[in-house]
Amino acid sequence: MKTHRLLSILLAMAACAQSMPLLAQNETKEQLTVPLTDPGKPGTLNVKLIRGSIHVIGYAGKDVVIDAASKTSAEKNDDSKDEAAKGLKRISSGRSGLDLTVEEQKNNVSIRSAMGRYPVNLTIKVPYQFTLNVGAVNEGDIIVENVNGEMEISNVNGAIQLNNISGSVVANTVNGNLKAVFKSVNPAAPMAFSTLNGNVDVTFPATAKFDVKLKSDRGEIFSDFDMDVDKTQPKATRSAKDGLYKVSIADWVEGKINGGGKEVMMKNMNGNVYVRKAK
Repeated sequence: MKTHRLLSILLAMAACAQSMPLLAQNETKEQLTVPLTDPGKPGTLNVKLIRGSIHVIGYAGKDVVIDAASKTSAEKNDDSKDEAAKGLKRISSGRSGLDLTVEEQKNNVSIRSAMGRYPVNLTIKVPYQFTLNVGAVNEGDIIVENVNGEMEISNVNGAIQLNNISGSVVANTVNGNLKAVFKSVNPAAPMAFSTLNGNVDVTFPATAKFDVKLKSDRGEIFSDFDMDVDKTQPKATRSAKDGLYKVSIADWVEGKINGGGKEVMMKNMNGNVYVRKAK
């Protein structure tokens, strides 16, 4: 039996600016509970925001619970700066940014948000065993807690923070710190962490086995693991294109932790790299 649920939330606030002071702020909140097709089995969450923050929390429930919040600015009718508006009344001045579409099919939950006037902040509870594909662009951080699964996390102007997680991660941001604390890792999966402007700070279980490939263009690299560092000279790579021959040397730190395993890559340009051992 084909199960397909399309849950659409189109939320708009009525204009109420007349009774509110200039630039007063309200907060619109809504909660949506999304039942899964196969409760108790792992699922996948896909969510992308242009403006706003995302907080994903693993919990013991069987549904996906979405709490959405957005500020609403209410302004007095003051059109003196708009010559074309003289003699006219402002029809609407305060609108919420809650314009979400949520779709669930076979335990795959997708959340999309329209480009609103105000940022949207999402807090999403998912069962502990869940795959995440989460991304944001502006005006918000991404936080993930207590989730076990494969995670692909991306941000542009914001931080990424992963707490008490298990599984594997590929995470990158441009302007912001990237921090992760693992409860356990999937030894069969390679991982990657990168940012352009910010620190990369990852804590692994003390017994985790993996290879490291580390680089910071304008920062330092630190670790309290007993790392077996490859002390050979940097390797040159050669390539040919359009009749030109290119030789480049990448200044990476490579090594093994606890005998080595799948590769974990960490890099940034402006900031430090920290490879920590859980206490």
